[in-house]
Amino acid sequence: MDTHRDARRLGLYPPLEPTRTGMLDVGEGHRVYWEECGRPDGVPVIALHGGPGGGAAPAMRRFFDPTRYRILIFDQRGCGRSRPFSEVRNNDTARLVADIERLRDFFGVDRWVVFGGSWGATLALAYARQAPEHVLALVLRGVFGCTKAELDWFYRDGANRLFPDVWDHFAGRLGPDEADDVLRAYHARLMIEDPAARREDALAWARWESALISLHADPFTANPDSRRADTLARMETHYFVNDGFLERDGVLLEDTAHLADIPGVIVQGRYDMVTPPHTAWRLHKAWPGSRIEFVHDAGHAAGEPGTVDGLVRVTHAFAKRFS
Repeated sequence: MDTHRDARRLGLYPPLEPTRTGMLDVGEGHRVYWEECGRPDGVPVIALHGGPGGGAAPAMRRFFDPTRYRILIFDQRGCGRSRPFSEVRNNDTARLVADIERLRDFFGVDRWVVFGGSWGATLALAYARQAPEHVLALVLRGVFGCTKAELDWFYRDGANRLFPDVWDHFAGRLGPDEADDVLRAYHARLMIEDPAARREDALAWARWESALISLHADPFTANPDSRRADTLARMETHYFVNDGFLERDGVLLEDTAHLADIPGVIVQGRYDMVTPPHTAWRLHKAWPGSRIEFVHDAGHAAGEPGTVDGLVRVTHAFAKRFS
């Protein structure tokens, strides 16, 4: 274990624009948006956004030195600039992993660093399980195994005990016949076809998550964009009621033999309310070659200063190692 205590924290790299963008047809009616920036002959890195349903933000490019990395980012099926938007059909974890492999082939990459936080960490672990021979290293933040215990913590009994007022705004909207299973109740509401009819439920879902992401934010100031909230809420409930489309509970945290030869670093907010540190620690203990860094003044958000510092230091070290 390594806990960085240097007060001279690193920030994100300066903003940069993609050098190439496009849409890749992955079949079954889906086309995924991709972008490339940085050094064309640099260390390849694929950055996986969270959610599911979050979409790739421009800030994701800035965790990597553009003079050292070939930075590759995409919006997962149904998210962001991918089409069709907010589509849950033909959308599951195995298909997302297959899309990453299609992108790797499209970009002509043999091995790459895989970077992901929250659901992006889930997907990174699922991809490494499927294609370990193509993973140079893993950089994970806010580890989420998509286990029943984690989902229960956030949507049944756990986080609600620390944020009872915010929970009341979220779960209190439901009827008495829905209150016993908040996740399934919201899933049923969000699967209706009319975006206008499901808008308020999508916003309520997104506000609950947004309220708990940052250690330093006022939970009642969360004001998510309605379009982003729609795909986030639909995609999360779709994946979560199906246990992440994983073959068994806890498989990503227990089936780790394939990680033995893959170096990895976990950056984990000590006060993460969305993906509590227990999961990251459990993965670290099952992955002898990993290093874990707890950020003692951070929650779940990727943009909190200590988390940015930890992630940038890790990507800098891997750039030097693999250049």
